[in-house]
Amino acid sequence: MSNNLIDHPGVIIGFGVLVVVMLLLDLGVFNKKVHAVSSKEALVWSVVWISLSMIFSGVIYLTSGFEKFTQFQSAYWIEKALSVDNLFVFILVFGFFKVPKELHHKVLFWGIIGALVFRAIFIFAGVGLINLTYLPEMTVFGKLIKINIVLLIFGLFLIYAGIKSGMSDDHEDEDKDFSKSPGARLIYKFFKVSKEFDGAKFFTVQNGVKLATPLLVVVAVIEFTDLLFAVDSIPAIFAIAPDDPLILYTSNIFAILGLRALYFLLANFIYMFSLLKYGLAIILAFIGVKMVIAPFYHISSPLSLSIVGGVLVLSVVASLIFSPKKGIEG
Repeated sequence: MSNNLIDHPGVIIGFGVLVVVMLLLDLGVFNKKVHAVSSKEALVWSVVWISLSMIFSGVIYLTSGFEKFTQFQSAYWIEKALSVDNLFVFILVFGFFKVPKELHHKVLFWGIIGALVFRAIFIFAGVGLINLTYLPEMTVFGKLIKINIVLLIFGLFLIYAGIKSGMSDDHEDEDKDFSKSPGARLIYKFFKVSKEFDGAKFFTVQNGVKLATPLLVVVAVIEFTDLLFAVDSIPAIFAIAPDDPLILYTSNIFAILGLRALYFLLANFIYMFSLLKYGLAIILAFIGVKMVIAPFYHISSPLSLSIVGGVLVLSVVASLIFSPKKGIEG
């Protein structure tokens, strides 16, 4: 039995078909009519996406073995956890542009379509770059090692990012002018933008002139925000399976696809996870250390999964116990 996912084209094809079918059902059937997503609906979709992710990981276990299963699980939960940071920013972006709640789903849907493309580029290009940047084998302290320059840089960056994240101000983004973000500036550069929304339309016509609506600006801001968060999350998952882009991509996409439902489920309760940022900071630093010491000492995927899962559970429990008494309106 091969341990490489690429040797199982049926699994890859099944993944692609599943994603396309679910996205078509999501946009064309369940959300054909623009509406505000209720907490109940968001909970159902969260359960659906997590269940599909776990079923797919079971298929990986059956076809590729336990090691690949734990790699998928580790990468999935790392991306899922780091994506929670996106939710804080999404809430601020929607509030800044005063986006009606019934339009949130459409913005997030198109944001995820962009993520499907950009994550593929980042992951496959990253794995290719990693394969090209191994130094010749050398002997250090009597042990033959092989150092990768890119993984070493990623590791040091993640240690720095973890420390910075743990020491950052929780409210540093609250006064940010998102209309000046690169995503918004790009839309303003190429289009004239109307001052008002026109339902769920990205473009409208006023006095015979075609204009972009603020909804298109918001989508661009969300896309750029996702690119910024990918700077942390993509290097982090490279520590899990630097030689298997398909494990990284499938786990990443499953985590991203469930992000919309998670947003609607947690938007009004995200204050209850106020200490999660410290857990995420520890995870980033741990993954960074794992990458730096990898040539000298290998931390197995099962152990990594246990550490990541343990830190997440402890930080969430601590947040629930010590959370403030008021929330953030979505």
